[in-house]
Amino acid sequence: MILLQIEDLVRNFLKKDRELILEDSQKKPFWGNPEVDVNIIADFTEYSPLHNGHLHCMLEAKRQVPDGIFTAVVPGPLERSGRGLPYIMTRHARARTAVAAGADIVVEGPPMGIMGSGQYSLCLAKMFQALGADYIPRGYKPFSEFDTLLKRINNGSAVVPRPYKIMDLATKEVLLQGKLDEDNYVIVSLSKSLNKIGFDFKDKFIFVKRIEGVSGTRIREAVQSSHLESVTDMLPDETIEILNREMAEEKAPLHQIRDVQGILHRVNESSRAAIRSMALIDERTADAFLENRPFKNLEELKNSVSRGFSRHHKERVLSSLEAGILKDTVHRYIDNYPPTIRILNYKNKEILKKFKKSIPHRRLEICQ
Repeated sequence: MILLQIEDLVRNFLKKDRELILEDSQKKPFWGNPEVDVNIIADFTEYSPLHNGHLHCMLEAKRQVPDGIFTAVVPGPLERSGRGLPYIMTRHARARTAVAAGADIVVEGPPMGIMGSGQYSLCLAKMFQALGADYIPRGYKPFSEFDTLLKRINNGSAVVPRPYKIMDLATKEVLLQGKLDEDNYVIVSLSKSLNKIGFDFKDKFIFVKRIEGVSGTRIREAVQSSHLESVTDMLPDETIEILNREMAEEKAPLHQIRDVQGILHRVNESSRAAIRSMALIDERTADAFLENRPFKNLEELKNSVSRGFSRHHKERVLSSLEAGILKDTVHRYIDNYPPTIRILNYKNKEILKKFKKSIPHRRLEICQ
């Protein structure tokens, strides 16, 4: 019974978020001038869930900019990560956790689950631009060669990933041979996207060394196996309290729950043209779907997905099938992003008032 209720919850927010994305893809943003000079600390984090590493980065940024409004950008529609996996709690629960832990404002980020990594990095850059971000805190995994990249980025240079090397976009100088791990890659990709939209990020990044002893994977496994007590040393009290409340109300954990019926129906019943038009689905995968359907379960379906650049490609394809969003819609959505800044939670009315005055050039909507 509990599983059926959670599956209904997932289907309901997928339906609502699908409509939200279609609506936003048709809206045009507008511009203006801020009414007050407020330092905006804009951080992008999934908070699935918010752990001590996230908290360390937040507190360090607030320490360095004590008069700033810490604005957490939390994705977002469809509740699927860049790895294509469901989040452990809804964005509203994750937003409540962020504010309880110390964030001032939480706004809705882009729908990562239906975008390529470059696409959602571009959306993040456009969100930071819309917020007028003065500071961007990012956690990173230190190693000696990476310091060179961080210095370039803090100097306002776009550092871009290329196959098995990292380059300075302007000088074409190779700064690093090989690949970066996920946290460090996000920083480099974001510098490229910020440069692409013409956003000056010189001296805006606050780089915070990642702390040891925290594993998001271990936390999610502990939640799923009902052994949260085994990872309480990795989590702030606020996360434990809200996560326990969500589970008691049968709204979590969600990170292994998909709309299986919806996925199978879409891939088994859709036309050739419709499947090929869906986000993240290449022609080779679409042809394999058509050749091998009908599928009876997700494992059969995943075996027909072609290899992608990312190791998470198959899960992201499942998220695309869940959403049923077309490539053209995603492109329009990115072009217009963000037409509306949706506030998921905030600390108090005084903070909200300051935040509103700092970005009067954007539509604001409170969605608690």
